[in-house]
Amino acid sequence: MVIACRPHHIGAMSADAAPTNRTPAEADREATRGFLFALSAFGLWGFLPIFLKMVGHIPAVEVVAHRIIWSIPIAGAVLLALGRTADIKAALRSPRTLGMAALTASLISVNWGIYVWAIAADRTVEGALGYYINPLMSVALGAIFLKEKLSRPQIVAIGLATVAVLILTVEAGGLPWISLALASTFAVYGFLRKTLPIGPSQGFFLEILLLSVPSLAYVLWLAMRGEGHFTLSEPENMLLLILCGPATAVPLMLYGFGAKLLRITTIGLMQYSAPTMVFLIAVFVFHEPFSAWKMASFVLIWIALAIYSWSMFSRRAGAVKSA
Repeated sequence: MVIACRPHHIGAMSADAAPTNRTPAEADREATRGFLFALSAFGLWGFLPIFLKMVGHIPAVEVVAHRIIWSIPIAGAVLLALGRTADIKAALRSPRTLGMAALTASLISVNWGIYVWAIAADRTVEGALGYYINPLMSVALGAIFLKEKLSRPQIVAIGLATVAVLILTVEAGGLPWISLALASTFAVYGFLRKTLPIGPSQGFFLEILLLSVPSLAYVLWLAMRGEGHFTLSEPENMLLLILCGPATAVPLMLYGFGAKLLRITTIGLMQYSAPTMVFLIAVFVFHEPFSAWKMASFVLIWIALAIYSWSMFSRRAGAVKSA
């Protein structure tokens, strides 16, 4: 998912930062366009497990490599259409930007790999839980590394999420590592991605451009060994692997466009739709086991997210009134 994202973290400008000389009608039209863009992105991310299940017979690392390779033409075409290629040239000349992009690219590729593997291994429920936990983990990272002061509701929300993880740990006899790995890699990715001095579309292209070198080398290595699935003798696999590109790049591009036109709080609330769809697909389509203990954990997470969202909206409403 980019699932990934899917993710309010990629530093896109909110509608709050848009020009203030728009008429109410223009503002409404932009908000509607932004909502449709974002809704399409989260919808595609929500249905992504169904597609990933279709490539579940292919090793996760190979799937991720093709996600990267076939995303490049789409992301490149978007940059050309937007006239933003100069930003990429400037980034390629900046060692600091390249180093940071390499780090964020590594994190998102690990996140993708775990998610692809989890769905193939019939552990989609744990994947959904990871993306529910993600915003709360992002808040915790801000408190730890940026010394951001947590409000009382945020402390309660993080506490409830911790209890949920403890319940799953006791039930499974070990930490729910898939959920925690997905949440932590995505949260750290978002945390570091904000420091990358480049826009969302350019940043995504730069990341997959850097990842394309090892990905292409890996795919060629598999082909030489006769172990790759991208062969003329398997046309269905070839098509599925090519479609990994659009399945990765299109929702990210749509999200980037939507985030520019919507308020951050709106995007923040909409982000829960994708893991909810993933959760429903896991239980009712994939028929993954869902015990009473898991239900208790999810209920605690949902309550925590409700408290977190309420605190976010309350804080914003208070800021607007005092302005």
